[in-house]
Amino acid sequence: MLVERYQRRVVGVALSVVKNQDDAIELAQETFVRAFENLKKFESRSSFSTWLYRIAANLAIDFWRREGRHVVLRGEDADREIQRLPSLQGDSFKVVSSNELSERLKKALEQLTPEHRAVILLREVEGLSYDEISETLQCPRGTVMSRLHYARTHLRMILRDLQDLASN
Repeated sequence: MLVERYQRRVVGVALSVVKNQDDAIELAQETFVRAFENLKKFESRSSFSTWLYRIAANLAIDFWRREGRHVVLRGEDADREIQRLPSLQGDSFKVVSSNELSERLKKALEQLTPEHRAVILLREVEGLSYDEISETLQCPRGTVMSRLHYARTHLRMILRDLQDLASN
């Protein structure tokens, strides 16, 4: 029941760091195994989901560092990733613009360190609070705020030409 409830989000946390769906699925499986093995160590100071996401994030960051992966998605992985994007009906200009924007955003996120990418995705995509991110990544709240500030600033710099277009 817990796997069914949290699997999608755990895979999402791992995928945001390792950028490879097969690796993310394996890391999610390892996350649930580790959670089961360490269930006695779970203290109710945080929610179960936060504890689980912390395991997933730590495993993914460790994997990324160990493997030194900077994966470019191709073939079936790229097709699966594209299919996950929201479908836009109607205006083909909107579809093309949205696809281009998504691609630019993905490339910009890939330029961030795993720690900065994880913190911005946990905040902006998963909607976690600073405290939940702090618990998930096992770092002080101030570090979360600093990483989030850096990640946003770096993304703004990378995507500044889009900002210029929006203001015109």
